[in-house]
Amino acid sequence: MAAGLPHPLLPLANVDECRQNRRLCKSQGICINTQGSYTYQCPLSFEFKPGDPKQCTDVNECSLKQNPCHNTTHCLNTVGGYKCRCRPGWKPIPGSPNGPNNTICEDVNECSLKQNPCHNTTHCLNTVGGYKCRCRPGWKPIPGLPNGPNNTICEEMHFPSWTRPSEVNSSQSLSRFFDKVQDLDRDFKPDLAKRTIQKLIMYLDELLEAPGDLEDLNPSTQHHIATNLLLGLEQVLRTLAQALPEPSFTYRSPSKTELSLMIQKQEKDGNRSVIVGQSHARMQLKWAVAAQDKDSGDGHGHTVVGILSSPNMKRLLANASLDMEPSKKAKLEETHENPVHGAQLKVLSAVNSVFLSNTNTEKLDSPVTFAFSHLDPKLALITKVGLALSLVCLLLCILTFLLVRPIQSSRTTVHLHLCICLFVGSAIFLAGVENEGGQVGLRCRLVAGLLHYFFLAVFCWMSLEGVELYFLVVRVFQGQGLSTRWLCLIGYGTPGVIVGVSAAVSAAALNSQGYGRISYCWLDLAHGFLWSFLGPVTFIVLCNAVIFVITVWKLTQKFSEINPDMKKLKKARVLTITAVAQLFVLGCTWVFGLFLFSPRSWVLSYIFSILNCLQGFFLFLLHCLLHKKVREEYWKWACLVTRNKYSEFTSSTSATSHQTRAFRPSESGM
Repeated sequence: MAAGLPHPLLPLANVDECRQNRRLCKSQGICINTQGSYTYQCPLSFEFKPGDPKQCTDVNECSLKQNPCHNTTHCLNTVGGYKCRCRPGWKPIPGSPNGPNNTICEDVNECSLKQNPCHNTTHCLNTVGGYKCRCRPGWKPIPGLPNGPNNTICEEMHFPSWTRPSEVNSSQSLSRFFDKVQDLDRDFKPDLAKRTIQKLIMYLDELLEAPGDLEDLNPSTQHHIATNLLLGLEQVLRTLAQALPEPSFTYRSPSKTELSLMIQKQEKDGNRSVIVGQSHARMQLKWAVAAQDKDSGDGHGHTVVGILSSPNMKRLLANASLDMEPSKKAKLEETHENPVHGAQLKVLSAVNSVFLSNTNTEKLDSPVTFAFSHLDPKLALITKVGLALSLVCLLLCILTFLLVRPIQSSRTTVHLHLCICLFVGSAIFLAGVENEGGQVGLRCRLVAGLLHYFFLAVFCWMSLEGVELYFLVVRVFQGQGLSTRWLCLIGYGTPGVIVGVSAAVSAAALNSQGYGRISYCWLDLAHGFLWSFLGPVTFIVLCNAVIFVITVWKLTQKFSEINPDMKKLKKARVLTITAVAQLFVLGCTWVFGLFLFSPRSWVLSYIFSILNCLQGFFLFLLHCLLHKKVREEYWKWACLVTRNKYSEFTSSTSATSHQTRAFRPSESGM
């Protein structure tokens, strides 16, 4: 064996590389010796640097998804660890240290400290992690200072200035009003702001209820005064609301003037909505929209929303002109299908003014929703009441024609289907004719199409009344008229064909704009599409008129014969009179509509609305209440309901009627 070489059976001595070269590990790394080699390890809160397995770098525990600190603290990373410190404006809860991972903090109420951090003209408002210095009610920041920081200094609020209009010298009533306003200015105290507002409204009511020489001024001067009053009231109320202690204020004067105010005294979530309401209107908007621009430098820190309503203000606004932008004017004319020029303006709501702390309301960041409550126009009220009455009467007619057996005949069948069509059409009209959305959608077109069909069906069944009368009187010995199948085919098929053709033409030529309008769901006036209804109606009315003239002429001839059949002639005369009356009810009422080319034709509008809405009542009167056999059946039903004994006279009369029908089954006496 060579000298100096280790024996192969003896173990080799381990060399500690970590001791021999202490620079093997970089930056906080720990060298660990192993048998025949060495390895690296990073200490706690360290990790190997990416790409360099020999260099350790600090672990930022505060950047991990799982924050090791309590949510009342913020994490502060240190070399080889971290600390949990209380946030500014917070302090450790009693018994908790400030720094370890078990630190828990609570808000510091700066306003409860002995040394109030705010100026004595403000009150301290504690917030989470801080505080604010707000002006007291009835105070405002001095010019140049905001409302809220710890350096806020306030001064007592004064009554806002109100510039008198130039016309004040020409009206004693207006001069007395502004003298009273000046007295309010002189005696104003912020803690009496509520009483000041009530007195101001009382003075306004006195002026508007007894305007005196204001009424002698020309209209343009009155309108200028009304504008000054409204703008001045807005400014005064906007300022005085800042001094109110409550967050809301509502006042209704004996003269029915209403004021509603909402005040936000603290800065909260600007996206939160506020609703201001009174008996005349309701408004919904976001507080951020109502808040005044902070850059204006004139904000008091409170946000005000208000609605003022005075029914007496319309005295000064009478005959006011409507000045509109051309685009808005064109849109209004399109909506109402009538030129705006020369339109008669009418005040429909008592709301005079809606004001916010934000005076720049031309462009708002979010919409403001209004809901006005006012009396329905008289025509709308007449229509709703009349249609409701007609629906009840038509329902009674339908039940009568179905249940009263003594009057069953082909004419009763025609009466029944006529009433059914008129009932369905009137119900659809009452429920869906108004297009509230302002857009002609599928629902509005469907309503217009159904109204077109059922009202045409009414006139088709009315034409079948004339056909039945013609067979009864003119061709009495040549047949008994049309069968029920033919009656239904004509009565329901003819309007279906007309509506189908009209809808096809509308879809092809008019781009589906024939059915539906912006304001209500009916046939469009454009391109003469309305004549798809007026044309058939006019034709049916004229044909029935010709049939009735021929019928009356034939009756006159038969009465002049030597030995006429008086029974049949009497019945034919009664039926003719009833049919002529029905023609007047159903046909002539629409004649007024043919001449109703302008909504300003008030006389024709009222006549058309009243007569058309009471069609169901007239039919019930003609075919039920004036029908002797129907009245007898009603009396029988009444006796059954009240459990009274039916008189022998009525029974014998009924029996005689049944015997008569046994010999003349096709008759339906009146």
